[in-house]
Amino acid sequence: MRAVAPLRQSRIAGLGEHRPAGRLTNDDLAARGLDTTDEWIRTRTGIVSRHVAASDETVVSMGIDAAAKALAASGLTGADVDLVILATCTMRNAIPGGAARVATGIGARGAGAFDVNAACGGFCYALSVASDAVRTGNAQRVVVVGSEKLTDWLDWSDRGTCILFGDGAAAAVVTTADEPGIGPVAWGSDGEAYASVGVPEGDWAVRMDGPAVFRWATTQLAPVARRACELAGVDLADIRAFVPHQANARIIDALVRALRLPEHVAVARDIATTGNTSAASVPLALSALAGSGAVEPGGLTLLLAFGAGLTYAGQVVRIP
Repeated sequence: MRAVAPLRQSRIAGLGEHRPAGRLTNDDLAARGLDTTDEWIRTRTGIVSRHVAASDETVVSMGIDAAAKALAASGLTGADVDLVILATCTMRNAIPGGAARVATGIGARGAGAFDVNAACGGFCYALSVASDAVRTGNAQRVVVVGSEKLTDWLDWSDRGTCILFGDGAAAAVVTTADEPGIGPVAWGSDGEAYASVGVPEGDWAVRMDGPAVFRWATTQLAPVARRACELAGVDLADIRAFVPHQANARIIDALVRALRLPEHVAVARDIATTGNTSAASVPLALSALAGSGAVEPGGLTLLLAFGAGLTYAGQVVRIP
């Protein structure tokens, strides 16, 4: 047996996204007879509208489009890819997973492929696995996709959930690097709070105890963010951008205050027009921030996600 090769470095080489053309505004929800208003939703969540996938847009098809765009941004093709990881919790069928079909769809035939289900924390989990695969030499180039079609799992009469979620996908290409571009992950779980959000046994739709999730997120996540910075060997003052899970604008604001982020830090607020897209949330927000020019390439960016399980994860990356 050969000795394990020395660890290398990893980085995000490119990003890509798929935002469905269909949109659902707060006024649209009110017009459907839901007991709500645009002001009520904005005040409590910060959401104005969300993307809704068409009937022919699936977790897999959206993931393929986002991954193809990420590869193009990286100057690569599917033939260059060794591994595809799909983070999702909204596949209509448990078996088979969708990663192999994403791999085939981007021309990465024969590449390793598997799904990760850590709900809204899924992309950060998958990004960590991809980084470690590159750093250990098990892969040279990995495509990480977060793709969700949450509107398949919503009870449109349940005001506590249907106002929050949307559809979409985003992807990142992870490759080798001369310098660290993806920091170690700070991750964990809280199984005692598993019932606070998810699809209950015997049910078909997402249910959530909103106040419980809000309290948990606003009291438990700041230490995770600080731990991610410590593991990366950087100070919060060094961070140029903060990309938290886009669950609720009030949670984002609370985290910014708890972390006492300097004014120069660009904070992703994709939630206003995208809503909560679970595993696609962090990469979509990262892609939007990178495309806005608010952060220069190479800028240190803190990612932080949490979701059903409860699972949570964060890491520091350099924006491509």
